[in-house]
Amino acid sequence: MHDALLDSLRRAVQAAPTDVALRLHLAELLIDGDQATEALTHLGVVLQHDPTSAPARSLLTRAMGSVGPPRTQDDPVPDSVATPDPVTEPDSVTTPDPVTEPDLPRRDQAEQPTDGKAGFDWSRAEGEFAGVVPPMFVDGDAEDAEGVPAYDVERSTVTLADVGGMEPVKARLEAAFLAPMRNPELKALYGKSLRGGLLLYGPPGCGKTFIARALAGELGAQFVSVSLADILDMWIGQSERNLHDVFELARRNAPCVLFLDEIDALGQKRSQLRNSAMRSTVNQLLAELDGVSTANEGVFVLAATNAPWDVDPALRRPGRLDRTILVLPPDEPARAAILRHHLRDRPIASIDVTKLAKRTDGFSGADLAHVCEAGAERALLDSARTGTTRMISMSDLEAALREIKPSIRPWLESARNVALFANEGGQYDELLAYLKTRKMA
Repeated sequence: MHDALLDSLRRAVQAAPTDVALRLHLAELLIDGDQATEALTHLGVVLQHDPTSAPARSLLTRAMGSVGPPRTQDDPVPDSVATPDPVTEPDSVTTPDPVTEPDLPRRDQAEQPTDGKAGFDWSRAEGEFAGVVPPMFVDGDAEDAEGVPAYDVERSTVTLADVGGMEPVKARLEAAFLAPMRNPELKALYGKSLRGGLLLYGPPGCGKTFIARALAGELGAQFVSVSLADILDMWIGQSERNLHDVFELARRNAPCVLFLDEIDALGQKRSQLRNSAMRSTVNQLLAELDGVSTANEGVFVLAATNAPWDVDPALRRPGRLDRTILVLPPDEPARAAILRHHLRDRPIASIDVTKLAKRTDGFSGADLAHVCEAGAERALLDSARTGTTRMISMSDLEAALREIKPSIRPWLESARNVALFANEGGQYDELLAYLKTRKMA
């Protein structure tokens, strides 16, 4: 009667292989009937569906205790094996199918004999079941391995040729970095150093980070990008150490472009700081830019900010971030290039990029990307509604333009006050000229 019940349950499991409760019931009956090896197979399937199943793990422990120790090479092999006796026949069956192997208990569970039987060989079991499921234990030392760099050193694949328009910015970069690098004889003749810093400022979303990457690609230099979160630390002195490590990394990988994003937060005016720890961080940044302990030859420091008026004046003195470039919203050729870039991998039809570029005066690069995304979304929703896939048309992008407005207006308003009333030494003359073209000054 017991065997008939088991056969019925086996057929039921075969008909409903995902019925976990049915498999658990069958496994329990198999263990009670001294058929622990077959029970292991079913328990393995249950644990694959639910690795945290407490009933399955409890039955698994019982089944393991019933299997007994492994057979050695000196033990005789019986002529025929039906159901192995857990006491007199030590593991004379073949290795279970690795597809349905169960998730074994951890080794840290003590090897305890069960009901006077020999303890289970955990080492052998781990060797047999390795690879069936990921191990549920890790080596703590692996996570804290030394020698892993804290910052990524990249090799930029873009150049200034990939930057559409923005000719004034390219000309300034050519004079500051590229000409001396390409003409070492003239550099030596005129005593031009390959160290130096450049401050990029302008409205958000206008490509300051992309320009920094393009400069690194143009120089064939390494590129290290650092944000505020990479430097600041809650422990006293650790922020300064992080900053020093970043500059040391750039010096070891020279020629290298070191890009400091949001420099107004990292190098904020010390007169506005009440936190002594932040003042120490700014002091450390000044020391690293000066290269007091190590020459910064071959290290090109580029910093970016939306608020240059919040940067400590000491950072803009000669030898530090002494050159400033205003990165304005893209001009018409740049807007056309940006639109082509964001539409190039999408299904488009009859898109007049030149017309769109003329209609998006004052849009930042991020705004233009938003226009392309909104146009693609409109075509997608229309295709889903009608059930007919169609291309992105000019009307989709024009509809997006009617909804999306330039995002740089708030920045221009705040910059206007600085350019008009805090332009000491003419440092914002370029910004003031742009505002006049926009009839804001």
